[in-house]
Amino acid sequence: MDDRPPPDDDASGTSETSESEPGRRRFVFPSALTVLVAVTVVVWALAFVIPSGSYRRTPDGNPVQGTYHREAAPGDFVHRLGELFLAPVNGLYGIRDPRTGQVAPDAAGTLYGSAGVFLFVLAIGAFITVVFATGALDRGIERLAHRLRARGALLIAGVMTVFSLLGTVEGFAEETLGFYGLIVPLMLALGYDRMVATGAIILGAGVGVLASTVNPFATGVASSAADVSLGDGIALRFAMWLVLTGVTIAYVLWYAHRVRAHPDRSLVGFLPGDRELAAASAEPPALTGLHRTVLALVTAVFLFMIFSVIPWASALTGRADAKPYGWELGWSFAQLAALFLTAALLVGIVARLGERRLSAVVVQGAADFLAPALTIVLARGVTVIMNNARITDTVLHSIESAVTGTAASVFGVMVFVVNLPLAFLIPSTSGHATLAMPILAPLADFAGVSRAVVVTAWQAASGWMNLWVPTTAVVVGGVSLAKVGYDRYLRFVWPLLAVLAVLICGFVAFGAVAT
Repeated sequence: MDDRPPPDDDASGTSETSESEPGRRRFVFPSALTVLVAVTVVVWALAFVIPSGSYRRTPDGNPVQGTYHREAAPGDFVHRLGELFLAPVNGLYGIRDPRTGQVAPDAAGTLYGSAGVFLFVLAIGAFITVVFATGALDRGIERLAHRLRARGALLIAGVMTVFSLLGTVEGFAEETLGFYGLIVPLMLALGYDRMVATGAIILGAGVGVLASTVNPFATGVASSAADVSLGDGIALRFAMWLVLTGVTIAYVLWYAHRVRAHPDRSLVGFLPGDRELAAASAEPPALTGLHRTVLALVTAVFLFMIFSVIPWASALTGRADAKPYGWELGWSFAQLAALFLTAALLVGIVARLGERRLSAVVVQGAADFLAPALTIVLARGVTVIMNNARITDTVLHSIESAVTGTAASVFGVMVFVVNLPLAFLIPSTSGHATLAMPILAPLADFAGVSRAVVVTAWQAASGWMNLWVPTTAVVVGGVSLAKVGYDRYLRFVWPLLAVLAVLICGFVAFGAVAT
């Protein structure tokens, strides 16, 4: 669902040879980084063919509808070759010249690159890794599962709710791969099949990411690229999270009840030994005072993050131009990066990790999150190429007519649908957001719709696709660890996907009309 690296190659389905066909190499979908490198080259080449042009813009930088005009792009072929060479650098810390609109690493003007978001991703990677190093989060989920082991429906609902909550606030997805060894035996012992465990894990975390409220890897990056606050649209996203999580839990519970009552109706059947598992399982160690303290700190950090980014005056008065209250923080990625770095150090000190280990874990956490951070940089580099070749406004103009006069509700649904194939090609949420938002966000201005609705529709499309596409490690690794066939998983999940798609369209349509 998010961009974090899978635990190993086998779980992510990235091995390059097929055991069943020795000597033959099977197709492996390229990584997000490879896709974005290819996109960079293709867009650079297309810039020689697509006519260049631009809109007149407001003092805030928003395009003025109906003012598009053709305008020659600067530079010859050698200059354009230099733009391709510098694309990743410009994607990180390129500066936009306010006079010419060109982006270059040595220009004078405002930051156009994604350096702030890049550092933020590394900071939250360090924080999450430090939290996991304490063992508090793993132990807490284990204790919850064990405590509810005799109440199957409550166990399923409890695990899915926790996973969904973690998904909506911090993109909890790949981390779920570590829980199959615990959840699968518990579900089998309670009379369910392996598909129930698979659905509880993948769909629980997945629907949380789909309906992200403040997930920095989805909502955060997209909001930054759309030039809106992380808190804009949070009320709609929160309502969407409540409803979609409830529907998803109800669907898994329906299937679980059917399998328990009629084992012959299981979509995956039972492996030898599955039906003989004892209902009792070894009780995990109790939460220590340290674990409780760490969990309290983690909760406090995320609650404070939510408080710090919400535009409270606008949210409470309903007016977008409301003057901020004196106690509003209005934080953005610079402050949030500092928050998570500080929180990582605080958790490490409280957990008594020691200076040497804490330093190593912080560095390792930042390193583990370097891949998603780089996807943001590469995707931003693509937008720099489009900007400097002056084709961004041409692409925007080409679809302006489709938006003009379109009902707001239809526009919201269009954004959701358009992003579905993009989410398949670029399963990296960060890369997808950085690539798509510079085009989609101005369209909202033309349609008279809040840019926050575009962010919500985009992340719903990305999250919906990542519930089933084989290009994500969460799905491929999950079905492998649970020992259920991918085709069986698709058969299990497609009715829910249809229901979620209808509900998502309803939410984004309502959000577009309401704004």
